[in-house]
Amino acid sequence: MTDVTKKKIGIIGGGQLGKMMILEAKRLGFYVITLDPAPDCPSSSISDELITAPLNDERALRELASKADVITYEWELINAKPLKQLESEGVLIYPSANSLEIIQDKFLQNTAFKNAGIPTPDFKKVHSIADLSGVKSGMLKTTIGGYDGKGTALIRTEADTEAAFAALGGGSKELMLEELIDFELEISVIACRAIDGTCVIYPIAENIHTDSILDTTIVPARINKEIEEKASQIAAKVMEIFEGVGTFCVEMFVTKEGKIYVNEVAPRPHNSGHYTIEGCFANQFENHIRAIVNLPFGSVKLKQPTVMVNLLGESDGKATLVGAEEAYADPNVRIHLYGKPESKKARKMGHFTVIDDTVEGAVERAERAKKIIKVIGS
Repeated sequence: MTDVTKKKIGIIGGGQLGKMMILEAKRLGFYVITLDPAPDCPSSSISDELITAPLNDERALRELASKADVITYEWELINAKPLKQLESEGVLIYPSANSLEIIQDKFLQNTAFKNAGIPTPDFKKVHSIADLSGVKSGMLKTTIGGYDGKGTALIRTEADTEAAFAALGGGSKELMLEELIDFELEISVIACRAIDGTCVIYPIAENIHTDSILDTTIVPARINKEIEEKASQIAAKVMEIFEGVGTFCVEMFVTKEGKIYVNEVAPRPHNSGHYTIEGCFANQFENHIRAIVNLPFGSVKLKQPTVMVNLLGESDGKATLVGAEEAYADPNVRIHLYGKPESKKARKMGHFTVIDDTVEGAVERAERAKKIIKVIGS
């Protein structure tokens, strides 16, 4: 019998997601090598080895590949081409570089959805301002590089088109226009798929955004059984399309009529899946590690209703957490800090979760804690 913990795992990116992957990998006994440009990145103190270089540095990627038995990544906005070359030479990379290349281009991603019959908003490429002639509403996006509201511009009237096109660098960057969906709520489905195709689906999360940044995640989502089953089926199909290995997040819109549209997919553990750390037996990071080293999955069953709230920087400066002592008067509050030394306005500095016997109770506890816990710059 082979001891899988003898495998060495390489992680591209040493931010908060990489750190949470490492915590699970180390608990399982794995040796971890991290590639990150910052010597004091959140993962630096817990990595067995840290390669300090840009994430797309081909020489550093080759060094990582020479030291690791399998490679994964915490962020999809990396160069897929050198990873594809490494794969062609026999390096194991999960999720695959081919799926990464498609997913990181939103136009290719939506095209893959459309070809597979997965419901997604209508979309088209925008090459010039002329392509927006007569457009009265929509969401203009850069095809590559957008996240947390960056790389998007909302068009509500025809008069918005020129400003939106200019704001996103139209003419120099590839853009696409998506139909504006009048949705009732946003949900996300965390799915994890094994090398042999086995797939597990976590309880569906309801997401509340503020200024296009995830603020609160509520689990279980306040949706009916029909939507729950349909969303789970869609997520499983998305995993098949991309032949995903590891944890993916599929973000969706739900309309008042009960229609579901896929917004986008992330080929990695996701912010909206942080609730799984306290909420499920095996969290999204553990099952990601299990998937890429070919271990069976842990249970994804929800222990109790859970709410996750992001902690964003309130101001710029040295990061300081305030309110922890008062918040911890509630024994159901758990705070997670990401180890970022500098606070910046609206930067994700950490999150907290609360659990309760009911969704309503968890939401109430979260609202109380939200007024207390802050990350400020000092």
